Amino acid sequence: MLKEISAKKNTSIAEVVRECIAYYSTSKCMISNKEKYRKAINSIGKFKSGKEDISINHDKYLAEDFKK
Repeated sequence: MLKEISAKKNTSIAEVVRECIAYYSTSKCMISNKEKYRKAINSIGKFKSGKEDISINHDKYLAEDFKK
């Protein structure tokens, strides 16, 4: 598998391994639950939709967006 990936990317197997390690070390599986909670709390109020009923009609808005 590493040979195929490195061939497609035209890079060395060592570079593919380094990229995999870098990706894994920063992926969500390496983030503690405490850190996930902190990030979630910090995101509150940071995004604006222009709609005032998102908490009530979130399923409706998700369905509309998934159709796009």
